[in-house]
Amino acid sequence: MSVPPGLRFAPGQVVMTGTWTLAEMLPQLPELRRQLADGTLADRCWDLSSVARLDSAAAVLLWGAWGERWPAGLVISDTQRRTLERVEALPVPAGGAVARKGRPVEKIGLLALAFVDNLRGLVSLYGQFLLDLAHVLRHPSEMPWKEFSANVYKAGVLALPVTALVGFLIGVTISYLSALQLRSVGADIYIINILGVSIIRELGPVLVAVLVAGRSGSAMTAQIGVMRVTEEIDALTAMGISRTIRVVLPKILGLTAAMPLLVLWASAAGVFGGMVAALVQLDIPFHFFFKNLQRAVPVANLVIGLGKGLVFGFVVAWVACHFGLRVQPNTESLSANTTSSVVTAITLVILIDAIFAIMTRSIGVPEL
Repeated sequence: MSVPPGLRFAPGQVVMTGTWTLAEMLPQLPELRRQLADGTLADRCWDLSSVARLDSAAAVLLWGAWGERWPAGLVISDTQRRTLERVEALPVPAGGAVARKGRPVEKIGLLALAFVDNLRGLVSLYGQFLLDLAHVLRHPSEMPWKEFSANVYKAGVLALPVTALVGFLIGVTISYLSALQLRSVGADIYIINILGVSIIRELGPVLVAVLVAGRSGSAMTAQIGVMRVTEEIDALTAMGISRTIRVVLPKILGLTAAMPLLVLWASAAGVFGGMVAALVQLDIPFHFFFKNLQRAVPVANLVIGLGKGLVFGFVVAWVACHFGLRVQPNTESLSANTTSSVVTAITLVILIDAIFAIMTRSIGVPEL
């Protein structure tokens, strides 16, 4: 016959007796929790030598009463210690850190630490990418060409319809709004300058990068995250296959190669949309628009736009792979890292675009 669980308190010591299992604890669980609510229990010596049996439910209860740390003194058997060590090794619940309200300074410190941790991870992944790239250049046969072409297809070819639609609508919008202002001052011809520079140099690359970050970047993070959850990444490592060469490298190279082509495609659609709106609003024919486009928009603007696309493609894939590899084996971590991937990629794209604007402010500007 099992003995119900009990606690005896002595000066500086707590003695546990009976059978500490879930079935035996349930009838007196509220009383046991009340007795274990003392915050100083972890500073006392605990004697579990009289405990007949200790299961994981009781171990969780004790570990919480100890403040998730081992008490100052502990008399325990090897079996009981292993049970408590399994509880100690359990991951911290995802909502625990969010639910606890910290001080503003503490929150700022945690954000700073998270930023430094992500920055370290990004730099580490970038260095590994360079090493892997050098390796496949020396050994081309080890390059996963199928994965590379699959990423070019999924990130590039499948994105053509949505990028063309968005580019066309942006061109129509800019042309329509600009026509209203230019017509009032008799400067209709300058709509070619406005459309060419704004779409080819700025809006085309940035809009495509934002679309790709939300579409392909999130998909890359989710794919790598699922591989982490299902332990496929660990299986690659166990088989002696480099996870970065097999998973990360083709994604970064694939999106970097596809992005300039998407920028060119979306910019062409945007200019075409602007031409249609200019024809309707200002009666500017297509042949006149084409004839003056090269004069109004030097080729340097196209080079700058394609260069931005190249950099943006690399950054989006780089960030997506970083957050994908940080996913923990639970769905909460997968969704959180996917969101962080998209937000971080878009933020970096806008920041890099501002740097490009400053560095190239005197390049490709037509002389009036």
